[in-house]
Amino acid sequence: MAGGVFEVSIEAPVERVWALVADVSRHTEFSPRPYAIEWTRGEPNAVGSRFRSVGWIPGDAHRANEGEVVENRPMERFALRSWDKDGTYANTFTLEPAGQGTRVTFHLVFEKLNGMAAVMAPVVFPLIGKKDVKARMQLLKARVEGSPPA
Repeated sequence: MAGGVFEVSIEAPVERVWALVADVSRHTEFSPRPYAIEWTRGEPNAVGSRFRSVGWIPGDAHRANEGEVVENRPMERFALRSWDKDGTYANTFTLEPAGQGTRVTFHLVFEKLNGMAAVMAPVVFPLIGKKDVKARMQLLKARVEGSPPA
């Protein structure tokens, strides 16, 4: 199954990191590719709330995706489940204090893939997707720390 675990250490307290990670509307601030998010149901960022995003994936510059907040444990874990025509995906951010800073672990799991996505994702994700997720983590670090990414 495609996906991965990605970590970054951020020189900022958990509260500052949480402010970006646990606000889906702010995920565009640390994305290496442009995309947009709109809330479609419920209180934004609360468990059970839903959103729609449109953004780039290989082969589709305007991929629509539906999502739901499935876990919101303040200062610890924020998890989303999303789906589109090709499958279902789980995204989980875990925050842990690390000295004066915060260690952020991002888990991405392609839970179910349909059709050609099931064949292509294990090939394309390691070549393109992992690079984008690593860039995303560095952008999160830079955004929270207030400096440009390396």
